[in-house]
Order: sequence, then C-alpha cells, then structure tokens
Amino acid sequence: MRSNKIEHVIAFARKELENEKSGHDFKHVQRVANYAKMIVEGDQLSVDSFVVQASAYLHDVIDDKVVEDVASKVKEVEALLSGLEVSEGQMKDILHSIQNMSYSKGLTDDAKPLSLAGKIVQDADRLEAVGAMGILRTAYYGGGHGHPIYDEEIKPKTFTSKAEYRQGTTVINHFYEKLFLLPDKMNTTYARNLAFERKQFMEQFLDQFYAEWHV
Repeated sequence: MRSNKIEHVIAFARKELENEKSGHDFKHVQRVANYAKMIVEGDQLSVDSFVVQASAYLHDVIDDKVVEDVASKVKEVEALLSGLEVSEGQMKDILHSIQNMSYSKGLTDDAKPLSLAGKIVQDADRLEAVGAMGILRTAYYGGGHGHPIYDEEIKPKTFTSKAEYRQGTTVINHFYEKLFLLPDKMNTTYARNLAFERKQFMEQFLDQFYAEWHV
C-alpha cells in the first residue's frame, strides 16, 4: 500500500489548482481541508480522515467552474486514487462527495445525499463563502465574470435550477441569493455556529456598503 497517500493527493491538487484565478485555487482547498479538521474535532465526529481530507483537496479539481471537461477530470482523480491503492469504499465515498457537494448541484434533479464525510467537506467549503473571506471571494469572482457591484433595479432572485444560479446578477445580490442562506443549510453544529457568527459580520459589512453607496 502506498504510504503518505494524502500527500500525493495534496500534490495533485496543488498542480491542478495552483494557477486557478476564480477563487477556487489551491489556497482555497487548503483552507477547506483545515476547516474540515476543525469540524471533525469540534463536533467529535467519527469518520475516515483520509476520505475527508482527500475530498476537501479534490472537490474543486472536478468543478465545472474550474475545468471544461469534468468527466475527463473525474477519470484522472479516479486513476490517482486507484494508483494510491485506496479501498473501494473510500474511492466511492470520495468520488460521490466531490461530485455532489456543490451548492449548484443541490439545485438539480439528480442531487444525491452525502455521506458524513461529504457533509463535513460541504460545510467546510461553505464556511469559505461566509465572513470576510466570503465577501472577498464573492467580489473577486463577480468582478472576474463582469457582474456589476450593485444595481437597485436588479432584485435578488430565488434560484430553482443550476442554469439560473450560474447566470449571476450583481455582487451584492449574491449575499441574499446564497451567502445569507448558508448558515441554515449547514450539516454540522460546529459549522452552523461559526456560519451564523460570520453572517452577522456580513450584515454589518452590507450596512456600511449601503451607507457609502448612497453618499
């Protein structure tokens, strides 16, 4: 059996994401992996640590915001895990988690329930979307895709499909369309409590934003 399996996974993720410019880069997945550890420890959860950490590092490698050919990239991840001689159960859990944990996946008809490991990584990823980091990543992604900062005539939407969600509206609307909804969607107690704290920070930020916008 290959030793230091997670180190090989980390090296693969670093190579795939080191030049990513959408806010889904290697530093992001590294923080997600760290949050996942914090959730496991904070809620004292019994779970396969390799599955959790591998899923955290690999979840954006196959994201359609990052790669054009998702199916091909999934096969690369499968080959990586096979080469590391991970168990069949671990491989299934990792592949299932990274293909079903995204927010947009939850808006599709084929969204599938996550394992405990998948729920932990989903929460860890969503913690990156709230608080100061959430504010910065939202502005960074919106600017990179040409979304206006704010427009009073464009009202926040309630998305019912992945296609609607990916259309985007304004940077500020994204707070109401997704970010403020995340605390209630958390799977774990640790992540939920932290997300609600950070929601308060984002609300304070928006109060200041509106005060400066309407100068």
